[in-house]
Amino acid sequence: MRPLLIVATGTPPPHIRARHGTYADWFLHAMRWPRAQARVVQVDRDEPLPSPREIAGAVITGSAAMVSERAAWSEHTAAWLRAAMDADLPLFGVCYGHHLLAHALGGRVDYHPQGREIGTQTIELLAADAALHALAPLPERFPAHTTHLQSVLETPHGARVLARSAHDAHHILAYGARAFSTQFHPEFSTAVMRALILRRAADLRAEAYDLDALLRGVCPTPWARRLLRGFARLCRGEVTASTSSDTRAAA
Repeated sequence: MRPLLIVATGTPPPHIRARHGTYADWFLHAMRWPRAQARVVQVDRDEPLPSPREIAGAVITGSAAMVSERAAWSEHTAAWLRAAMDADLPLFGVCYGHHLLAHALGGRVDYHPQGREIGTQTIELLAADAALHALAPLPERFPAHTTHLQSVLETPHGARVLARSAHDAHHILAYGARAFSTQFHPEFSTAVMRALILRRAADLRAEAYDLDALLRGVCPTPWARRLLRGFARLCRGEVTASTSSDTRAAA
């Protein structure tokens, strides 16, 4: 079987990486995908990307970088994503990966006018979607971990907007039957979410967040994680997706 590609667009802060591992570690654990069957490319260090024909699918990770800065490595990765879409490669972008895929396909990404979203938030499905349902039947509302300053402000032509939060209008986007992206982080554990909140403690207090309430609000997010496990099945050829309407899971 061809390997899964992890397109790593950054690395966690050193103290978080020392305790919790790398972005690739988080995704592979969440997806239950063997490391021996994965390839990690650190694109922010200009490592070369393989041909889409050489891999089973690709996950594009989060990053502390900003898509709106249009770094050379990021724009090169955006061009690769366009080629991957043309090749009908299964794709799953998260946070920075969500932004980069939207940018690559003609959307607009910039700082959210209402500022930061962070913590475990309620995600609301907006539409039944057969391709998403094939990955994981989801309830109308479910919790998911978030941390971001930028957002997809305008979606690409043809993108399907499938979920939102109270803060962000574009939490799940779908492109055709085999490409998806989420603003939220299905790969985060509760421990990682708490660590990232604590890392931002000074900024959050300055922005008038209730730090204790954010930490108390962190909870497991099994529905969000099911999306990644469904994407793993898609990469293995175990999911037949379409874009017609379908039903949601019972809450």
